[in-house]
Amino acid sequence: MAKISVRGVVQGVGFRPFVYRLAQQYNLKGWVRNTSGNVEIEVEGDEESFENFLADLEAKAPPMAHIERVEATFHPLKGYTGFEICQSLSQQGQYQLVSPDIATCEDCEREIFHPTDRRFGYPFTNCTNCGPRFTIIEDIPYDRAKTTMRKFQMCPECQQEYDDPLNRRFHAQPNACPKCGPSLELVNGNGNPIECSDTIKATSELLKAGKILAIRGLGGFHLACDATNEKAINLLRIRKRRPSKPLAVMMSTLEDIEKHCLVSLEERKLLQSPQCPIVLLRWKYNTSNISPAVAPNLNYLGVMLPYTPLHHLLLRKTGIPLVMSSGNLSEEPIAKDNDEALIRLSGIADYFLFHNRDIFARYDDSVYMVEGVPQAIRRARGYAPYPIFLPFKAKQILACGAELKNTFCLTKDEHAFLSQHIGDMENEETLEHFENTIELYKKLFRIEPEIVAYDMHPEYLSTKYALNLGSEQGLNLIPVQHHHAHIVSCLVENKVEEPVIGVAFDGTGYGTDGAIWGGEFLLADWRSFQRVGHLEYVPLVGGTAAIKKPYRMALSYLYTLLGEDSLLEGLPLGKVEPAELELIKQQLKRGVNSPLTSSAGRLFDAISALVGVRGEIDYEAQAAIELEMLAANEAGEPELKAYPFSIIEHQGAKVVKLGELFSAVVQDVKNQTPIPIISLKFHNTVAQIITKVCKLIARESGITQVALSGGVFQNRLLLKLATSALEREGFSVLTHHLVPCNDGGISLGQAVIANFNSQS
Repeated sequence: MAKISVRGVVQGVGFRPFVYRLAQQYNLKGWVRNTSGNVEIEVEGDEESFENFLADLEAKAPPMAHIERVEATFHPLKGYTGFEICQSLSQQGQYQLVSPDIATCEDCEREIFHPTDRRFGYPFTNCTNCGPRFTIIEDIPYDRAKTTMRKFQMCPECQQEYDDPLNRRFHAQPNACPKCGPSLELVNGNGNPIECSDTIKATSELLKAGKILAIRGLGGFHLACDATNEKAINLLRIRKRRPSKPLAVMMSTLEDIEKHCLVSLEERKLLQSPQCPIVLLRWKYNTSNISPAVAPNLNYLGVMLPYTPLHHLLLRKTGIPLVMSSGNLSEEPIAKDNDEALIRLSGIADYFLFHNRDIFARYDDSVYMVEGVPQAIRRARGYAPYPIFLPFKAKQILACGAELKNTFCLTKDEHAFLSQHIGDMENEETLEHFENTIELYKKLFRIEPEIVAYDMHPEYLSTKYALNLGSEQGLNLIPVQHHHAHIVSCLVENKVEEPVIGVAFDGTGYGTDGAIWGGEFLLADWRSFQRVGHLEYVPLVGGTAAIKKPYRMALSYLYTLLGEDSLLEGLPLGKVEPAELELIKQQLKRGVNSPLTSSAGRLFDAISALVGVRGEIDYEAQAAIELEMLAANEAGEPELKAYPFSIIEHQGAKVVKLGELFSAVVQDVKNQTPIPIISLKFHNTVAQIITKVCKLIARESGITQVALSGGVFQNRLLLKLATSALEREGFSVLTHHLVPCNDGGISLGQAVIANFNSQS
């Protein structure tokens, strides 16, 4: 008799019925059951059958299963006469990996569109291969009684499916049908029900009429409208307070997407994957009828396919692409409950499409881009809470992440549980979402942190939470430098332990000298770092005002590097009011509210404003993104030119001096060189800066492996130019794939650094 333990994502993915069928196939006797820590199997039979069973256990596992480890031990025979699926066993202190929510499978999609099927048109159809998981789980083991589906008593037909090990709905915890499961309700802006015989049809008619609807989905509400209706989109923007940040679009089929966007093979795979994220695709805007208001001044469109039966039915019925934006006011968490949505979204949505399946965990859509391989921009639905596997056994640590694009990370054993996207930690609502989700992860994965890691910035809400938690519970507190965390997050997902040259380019990070870093060259490993280079410091004139108004950064660079008498004639900056110009000069002279920064993000902002692309922004990195879009249109140039710069040694670091660059850019602007050409030259210059500094560091250190991290590397053009230039010089280049290069990956790096710097 063999006792087998299977660890990994093996609950909620059809693993037990798979084991049952496998045992039947090889005529093995015994049982299988879920526990709080794994799946346990006992089998008896002849040796050859057992060997085949064990081999197929991993080789033929269900598509959404991820087997981490299989262990088998041998014992005396017990004389089993059949094979059965036993009741789940709850174990104190044990934990099981939890499956993310999974997009609708082909079988379920076929059923909802088949007129004779009993689930025809049913928007909550699912099976063991698809449907809600993480968003409905309250505790483990994963059984219906521990999910938000427990209030729906299954009808005899659903119960029969649920109890039959040979049925694909065996122990599918959200299993339901129109007789016994969740249902839809359409209400107006005041919450009063709209009488209609076909809710999906009525909803689609409202969308086609230009109305804005709040639609409850898997992990919260979307705000939806017709993506071809500019008036509806602009109204949504006004109400949502999102003037120009791009909006996501859902389209019914891949064929529909290809009418509007270029789709590579890798992008196609990603769009159709069980995770079904938003994918940033090259937009054929000259032939697409999707309104330019969806993504103003951008070459890429964020697109996803329907990932629930409700979405499939709605998209098929409307027959048009739909904007599907997170159901929130700008910077707030996504609304998840019906009553909450009525309060928070009443000023935005004309109508609400509710359902009565409770959502336990808020869950935004994931966002990916493909630059050679898929790269995460926002990691949430379909991916979290699936862990990042660590190449070492970690302590129990809570890492609290950064301020913007916050995630947290909890570690235990070989697992780093990186949370779903929490959002920008700038209000009490997001802080509450952050705290609640930490408690959920602690409960699900049986983690009691001994160590709390946090960003060094004293004003971050995540930092204040960590310090408060540490003082209340007496936990070991470890501050982690922002850019060190960036680089280590990249190292860990690439399973690299040895020191690398880390290039951390982003907008803002608190430096060890009290300045605002963001254009950093580090020698770094999992434990420590040395700052060996950076972009030269300039004042962040007006503090956060300079981030919102890139023209202030442009003026700071000009006045600091080229002198206070720099002539603005012929530059877009000449339009700045004389009174503000004088104020900026005084702030620079006296150092009032003008902390020093080495930020690469602010450098991109300054160039964008200087050439006349974007002087003020209404979403993060807008100036830099629009500058990139213009350069990309010229990226086919056979000979890439660059601007001059110099590198000096100062206090043990290589400092990139940028005065020559700005002088040359000013000259190009005054000579009326086309902006796309200037932008491309600038991007190439930054790639050359990265390469030349890395060469100097490599010459002294002998290190030839470079890790690129930080939000600036979401810039496809820069990433491509920098990677190519580094590889031509013999460097091995590490980039992000599993976790975002932006601040959404910071918490993973914090957790690893804390693990190797703690005494506990």
